[in-house]
Formats: sequence, structure tokens, C-alpha cells
Amino acid sequence: MFEGLGHLFAAFETFANFTTLFNVCWATLVGITIGALPGLTATMGVALLTTLTYKMAPEQAILVLISCYVGAIYGGSRSAILLNIPGTPANAATTLDGFPLAKAGRAGEAMGLATTSSMIGTFIGVLFLAIIAPALAEIALDFQSYEYFWLAIFGVVIAGQMCSFDDALKGWIAGFLGLFVAMIGQEGIHAEERFVFGWSELSGGIALIPALVGTFGVAEILTVMRNRAAEMATSVVDHVVPRWKDLWHYRRTVVRSGLIGTAVGIIPGVGEDIGAWISYAAARRASKEKDQFGKGSKEGLCAAETGNNAAIPGAIIPALTLAVPGSAPAAVLLAAMLIHGMRPGPMIMIESPDFVFQVVWMVVLATLAMGIFGILLTRPLLKILKVPRERLMPVVFVLCVIGPYAITLRLFDIYVTLFFGILGFILREMKYPMAPLVLGVILGDILDKSLRRALVLADGDMTPFFTRPISAVLWITTALVILGAIPAVQRGVARLFGWNKA
Repeated sequence: MFEGLGHLFAAFETFANFTTLFNVCWATLVGITIGALPGLTATMGVALLTTLTYKMAPEQAILVLISCYVGAIYGGSRSAILLNIPGTPANAATTLDGFPLAKAGRAGEAMGLATTSSMIGTFIGVLFLAIIAPALAEIALDFQSYEYFWLAIFGVVIAGQMCSFDDALKGWIAGFLGLFVAMIGQEGIHAEERFVFGWSELSGGIALIPALVGTFGVAEILTVMRNRAAEMATSVVDHVVPRWKDLWHYRRTVVRSGLIGTAVGIIPGVGEDIGAWISYAAARRASKEKDQFGKGSKEGLCAAETGNNAAIPGAIIPALTLAVPGSAPAAVLLAAMLIHGMRPGPMIMIESPDFVFQVVWMVVLATLAMGIFGILLTRPLLKILKVPRERLMPVVFVLCVIGPYAITLRLFDIYVTLFFGILGFILREMKYPMAPLVLGVILGDILDKSLRRALVLADGDMTPFFTRPISAVLWITTALVILGAIPAVQRGVARLFGWNKA
């Protein structure tokens, strides 16, 4: 414990300088702006900034990306409240009560509550990041190739299940499509080429950043331009600073939502939007004002914004300790860590224990900046929402193209970006979720290498995959998730327990 406190104070000393404060301020402000503009997601923002931080010192580069990440998830509440359009998918639940409050002339109050709830939620998540990450890293030392294989499968399956409630099969198809994309190019053990079809450019595989920028950037642009422009609520701002009695009145909801958001964030590939929806549903179930939800409930607004922001530190926990991201923005953050020479995974508490606690301070500083900007710059930020999308989207498209090219200076990466942009747009139109696809690309290399290494270690014996304790827990959980998504199984369980009579 005392050793952990020593690392925590040492990490604080690393960031106690003007450069850190400057980077936190501008990156958080950029994140809030990106989140506030419909169509510019947190994933896109982090991916674009990754290309701009390539020459920065590793700690400062990750600080900039985390600040943008925190700011963007919060910034999406601006457009959710004023336009009834979530700035990011994480703010979809915010529209249910935020926009009715804005139409009732209480937009300032709604944005103030969203700001405070977001801060509290992130701080709850940070607390668990500081406590759970070191402990989880020690547990992860027991993971071998068998466990990492099942962890990759579990991540794709659970992400597909939770990102596509109506049809889990679509989520699984997207996830395994991502796994297939990760198989393209030279395999990681003997460098044999796979699925290159004589095209030498594919020998190096599909780079993560172009695929991410295409899927979440170009596809978002095409989707936004296809939809009609939104209209802003006529009554904009009354008072922004929330009343303490409101916060105290909903304290149980905020704490519950913070815990739920953090727990959901830890689940690989699920993300902030699911954290918000589950927190909102739990708040409605426990509320004494159920009839107000969806009509301008302050409690519902607090639950949604607390849940999605608490998921941010939660998503960083598995990214740091298992090298498995908890959300799409965390996936880009993980890629950036690798680009900057960091080695997330079970060995991080041995090789770079200070870095874990540096990440804790990064999230804390970004959260403080988010709160300050959220309260002080509400009125100026509202003007950004009035920028015509016909002028904005071409600029974003140029950034989407330049960013991936700037990393490797390969024209091929631009083609990859455009291909995944079109593919992502088509899949979105067909109601396929994107998070499992991206997680599949991330986990594909882990799954491939782990399977082959495990088979070499076991001399081709598959038994250890099913008999080792952690492996058994993972494959049984994965099987239960798959069975639970089958309608016939659901109906059978409902009849068994009498749920269909309720």
C-alpha cells in the first residue's frame, strides 16, 4: 500500500509543471468541442490527436489523448441537451431528459447538472482505477496463452451482445469480421503471408489507426451528411451552476450510476454508451419519480451523465492491465500507448509502475479542466453548435485523411481509411454496431498468437484450454452469454422461472 502511495506522489511530481497544465487545458477544450459537434465522436477525436502527438514525449502525448477522451464524452451532452442529438453515442441516454429540460427553458440547469454529474462519475471511476488496476495487473500475471485466447473470444462476444441488444448476431458478425481483418498480412510467429492475394501492400497487415479513423471518422461524416440538420432549442441558458440541494437529493443515484458505469467500462469492448443506458435504467427502476423519466427528469439526466463518464476510467483499467480495451476510444488510446513505446499488459506493474499512477493523475487533471470549462465556457461553446455542417464536415474529412497518412507516409493507409469509412457507413445503415468490429481488429493479433503458442506449449493438446481454472471461467461465461442470446433459450428460462407470467 505504502509503495503504491509512493508511486502516486511520484506521478504527481511528474505532472506538476506548466507544460502539463497547458496540454490538459487545450486538449480538454478540443475534446469538449469535438464531443459537442454532432458526428465527431470521442473515438474520432482521440484517433486524430494520436496522429498529431506522434513527436511528443510519451507521457505528455497520453495526457493529451486522455484529456481529449474525457472532454469529448462530456462535450456530447451539450448537443444532446440543446439539439436532441447526442454528440457522441455515450450521450444518447442524455437526450431523453436533457432536451425536454431545454425546451422547458431550463437548458442552463440541465447543462450544469450534466457537468457536475460527469465530474463525480469520473472521480468515482478514477478511485477504482487507482485501486483495481494494480491488483488486476497482479492477477493478470497468472494469464498465459490459453487465458488470453479465451479473453479475446470473450471480449468480442460480450461486446457484440451488449452493443446490439435487439440482435446479438449482428454484433458477433461485426466482431468476428474485425478478427478476420486482423488476420490479414504476415502472421506473428513465422511471418507467413495470409489473405494478401499477391498485393504486397497487405503484407504488413491492416494498420489500426487508418481502420479506426475510417470506421469512426469517415463513416460518421457520411452518416451525418445523410441525415437532416438539427434545430437548437429556442431557450438556451438560464443558470449554469447547479444547486447543491439537487445534487444532494440525487446522491444515491449518482453514486449508484458511478459504480455501474465503472463496472460496465471494465467489460472489454462495451463502452460508455452502455454504461449510460444501464445506469439510466437502474435509476428509473429505483426512483420514486418514475413518471418524470423521459419528460425532463433531473434524476435521469444525472444518472446518464454519471454512468457514461464513470465508464472512462473503467475502460482504461483493462487496457492498462490486460492490453484489452474496455471501449472504442480506449482501443485507440491503447494503440497510442504502443506507438509511444508503452507496454500495457500484465507486466506493467513490474516494468512501469509509475505509469499506471500517472494515468490516474491524467484523468484527474482532465476531469478538473472539464468541470472548469463546462461551467465557465457554456455560452461561447454554444456558438460552435451553430457552425453549418456543410462547412465543418469537409474540414473533418481532410483531417481524417491527413492523420493516418502522417504516421507512416503511405498512400495505402489513405485507401484503407476510405475503405473502412465506406464499409463502416454500410454496416451502420444495416444496424451493425461498430465497437465489436474495432475490438476484433484489436484482439485479433492476441487471439492468433495466443492460440498458436498454446498449441505449441501443449503439443497440440486442446485440454488445457478447458481445464485450467481461469480458462474454464472464461469459456463457460462465453458459452452462457451465447446461449442467453438465443431466443429459444430465453423463452425456456422465462418459462422455467415463471418470468413470462410477470
